[in-house]
Amino acid sequence: MKPVACDFAVIGGGIVGLASAWRLTQAFPGARVHVLEKEPKLAAHQSGRNSGVLHSGIYYKPGSLKAQTCRAGRAAMVEFCQQHEIRHEVCGKVIVAVDDSEVPRLEGIYERGVQNQVRCEIIDVDQLQSLEPHAAGVAAIHVPDAGIADYPAVCEKLAELIRRAGGTIHLNQGVEKIQANDTCVRLTTATQIYECDFLVACAGLYSDKLVRLSGLEPPAKIVPFRGEYYELIPERRYLCRNLIYPVPDPQFPFLGVHFTRMVTGQVECGPNAVFALAREGYSWTAIQPLELLESLSYSGFQKLALRHWKMGVGEVVRSLSKQAFVRALQRLIPEIRAGDLVPCRSGVRAQALGKDGSLIDDFLWVTGPRMLHVCNAPSPAATASLEIGRLIAERVQRELGTAVSDRTDDG
Repeated sequence: MKPVACDFAVIGGGIVGLASAWRLTQAFPGARVHVLEKEPKLAAHQSGRNSGVLHSGIYYKPGSLKAQTCRAGRAAMVEFCQQHEIRHEVCGKVIVAVDDSEVPRLEGIYERGVQNQVRCEIIDVDQLQSLEPHAAGVAAIHVPDAGIADYPAVCEKLAELIRRAGGTIHLNQGVEKIQANDTCVRLTTATQIYECDFLVACAGLYSDKLVRLSGLEPPAKIVPFRGEYYELIPERRYLCRNLIYPVPDPQFPFLGVHFTRMVTGQVECGPNAVFALAREGYSWTAIQPLELLESLSYSGFQKLALRHWKMGVGEVVRSLSKQAFVRALQRLIPEIRAGDLVPCRSGVRAQALGKDGSLIDDFLWVTGPRMLHVCNAPSPAATASLEIGRLIAERVQRELGTAVSDRTDDG
């Protein structure tokens, strides 16, 4: 089989992979950039199933990669959507403390936002009611720069720009083997061999497996958490004007069930965070026994489960009981009733988990000879994707210089 030669191969046709590939075409004009996606379409998993929110960067630890990339990435994403006429809106959000016990945590989030240079202010009940008349709480943070965006449309536009710059996108190309030597990285799929000067892997739910496939040791294991959504029926959409979030539990990198008005006008409610029985397990009936066994036998998962079993049980109850889900939503909007909600889509979050049971709460990269792996890119990765891609392209430039090889398709 004759190898396909390229300067850069990017594994993963989600938003981070596509943003990285596009940034590589900008950093290396004329370079042969090839994107390999295992599915028959782009944005098939996390990128096409997230909440569609433009995050502000208020939650993240100052100095972290999340904090650094989210603020710059949000501005870049808004500019990108404006330039390419992609549906989006900077509508603002409120983070609501529903009782006095949550106020100290709310104030902590505000202080973190100030440190991250995010525009935000603590507002009282009257101000909250003026923004979200049906929300209940004792105080809130207003974040005017948060918003919503059509991320699948962003992915399609990135793919168009990659092709326009001379890049190539290959669908149905799941990578089965990665071999690096002194001159190139060789990628083998079921139908083709690719040889590249440098590999960028953005494999999402399978990122740790790609690290291991390339001969490196992943620093954490990906454990899948399914997020399930309900949708407000059209005649009750008035209950939420924009984005309404709870004060999150600081022990977990999940933001809690919330209300999101989408670019379509729909209002989605969720997600929860329940352990998924497969890496692409979008329902309780989607089970991959080997993947499930891998998760259950991982020491980090066992430690997490022992430490936070009550939280896990609560998430399962909310998944199986609509009424329990409704009770969680009623903390933010008391008027919500079970009849106001219809089941909606679900997504699976790729969460990196350390051997000690710690949930990795930042973006995580692993480098090797001629390669870079994005190993943990949960929320706000979609918001930050253009900035993540820019940083990756800069890192590749530092390693390779501005020159690309003159290898041909003859290998």
